[in-house]
Amino acid sequence: MTIEHASVEIARKPWGRLDLRPWSSIDAATDPVGELWLERTDKSAPNPALLLKLLFTSQPLSIQVHPNDAFARSIGLPNGKTEAWYILSALPGARIALGLNRHLTPQELRAAIRDGSIADLVQWRPVAQGDVIFVPGGTIHAIGADIVLAEIQQRSDTTFRLFDFGRHRELHEDSVVAASEAGPPPTQPPPRRLTDARLVLVASSHFVFERIDLQANSHWGLQTDREAWILVIEGEGRIGRANATVGDAIFMESDSAGIDVGSSGMSILIAYPGPDPVASFLQDRSERMTKPTDALSGSEIIEVLT
Repeated sequence: MTIEHASVEIARKPWGRLDLRPWSSIDAATDPVGELWLERTDKSAPNPALLLKLLFTSQPLSIQVHPNDAFARSIGLPNGKTEAWYILSALPGARIALGLNRHLTPQELRAAIRDGSIADLVQWRPVAQGDVIFVPGGTIHAIGADIVLAEIQQRSDTTFRLFDFGRHRELHEDSVVAASEAGPPPTQPPPRRLTDARLVLVASSHFVFERIDLQANSHWGLQTDREAWILVIEGEGRIGRANATVGDAIFMESDSAGIDVGSSGMSILIAYPGPDPVASFLQDRSERMTKPTDALSGSEIIEVLT
């Protein structure tokens, strides 16, 4: 039984940002931060199956692909990397790429990687705040500039690059050809309203990803029989004994917690292992909830050298 205010690990990237507000007060100084990894505070605990990140882009990331479970296991890895993105903010003209415009043969894919034409063969699409994108393992994809997003993923950092926008990092032609579904992306079902408060963004075999919108000054209960990541994206409140505001994350596992919502309401993203939404996950306790007294301290911050 666990409820923790998540620690924050910093990953500095050339495509990142110096200003992370309002999602974090971390001062990036002159070294851009590309990712914040939200992790267990208890470093002796086993790693959760899912990893929650915040990404901040000022330049496009590489065009890349992650392996699915079958390919990952064929090369000795425990699992692949399926992920989903929730767009927290995006400037006009911001875009992502998902899949290809048409199916390519292995020979065509190799040629497109070698001559750089793959950048024109991916399906670029505009994005705006509130969009959700599901990226199954094996899907060629990219995140463009001027985006802040929350990413939930299988715990894996295996990435094969096809194109790097002039940054001259290694490309992984053979692995890309072996691991990718070199064609259009699978159809993504639209978000599904589960209750007035709960919107299911993605329901997959690897995780369920929801947005939950809670009214001002309301009281709720969370009950989970598995791990769950919670990220506050609007407003503020109290989750268990943790005061939580925009950018704060909470990890729960096989536990229950009360939520006391602040005067401006609160919206959270929550992710937990799939495949199906848990109907009893959230209970309205506005008539009988009492507030706890002791608050947990804020997040620990750790630098990640990448």
